[in-house]
Amino acid sequence: MATVEPPTLMVPAAAPPPPASLVLTQDDLKKIAAYKAVEHVKSGMVLGLGTGSTAKHAVNRIAQLLNQGKLKDIVGIPTSSTTHEQAVNLGIPLSDLDSHPVIDLAIDGADEVDPELNLVKGRGGSLLREKMVESASKKFVVIVDESKLVNYVGGSKLAMPVEVIPFCWSHSLNRLVALFADSGCVGELRKCVTGEKAYVTDNGNYIIDLYFERDIGDLNEASDAILRLPGIVEHGMFIGLATSVIVAGVDGVTVKTKVGNELEVDYFCYNDLRNGF
Repeated sequence: MATVEPPTLMVPAAAPPPPASLVLTQDDLKKIAAYKAVEHVKSGMVLGLGTGSTAKHAVNRIAQLLNQGKLKDIVGIPTSSTTHEQAVNLGIPLSDLDSHPVIDLAIDGADEVDPELNLVKGRGGSLLREKMVESASKKFVVIVDESKLVNYVGGSKLAMPVEVIPFCWSHSLNRLVALFADSGCVGELRKCVTGEKAYVTDNGNYIIDLYFERDIGDLNEASDAILRLPGIVEHGMFIGLATSVIVAGVDGVTVKTKVGNELEVDYFCYNDLRNGF
């Protein structure tokens, strides 16, 4: 009598385990935003190279793509001596606004971004050169992590910088504070890390940091009032300059882009990154 083999049991394959929760640091978010911005860079472009902890990732990425041969004929215009040194060390060809008065694309971070894409910049001390470069750019892409989003300029209660000449800086400080008394403004001279000497910008100037308790109102009026004061060089409000803002959050990247008078918003999710961030 033939032996009957028992039927083979088909055991379904176990489902793959869900990906581990993605834990991103603030620096990871900055890097993600920077890499997303560099997707806008094309060979042959003149680029404004920003300054700060977020912008440095964009500069590093541009250099990486140049070394890989994926980008060619790039010319960088740095916004600070720090970025100039970084770019030189990475082998990025550099020039200046005298030789390239029109820039194809600038990429830089921001200290605050309001709902209309107005910015506060300059807590790193490079606001004047940043504004010169970014105002000369056809396209200005801002890269931030979500902690930089505010309801209004000054809403973080952190510094809005104003670059002033060193001569009678205290007089300038008092006049600036008086301008925004209704907004609960206080101001102070920025000091070096040691806290003893005044911080000096790349341009040989001082910085007055203003802090607001309340909304300062119309930004263009505020800008005009500041710049009318003798001794004021520039302020850190970047009004209407950003073309788009890339915001890296814990769940994904949001890209806000100006299209005429409208604001288009795109969202990209990254539950499982595979791009080496």
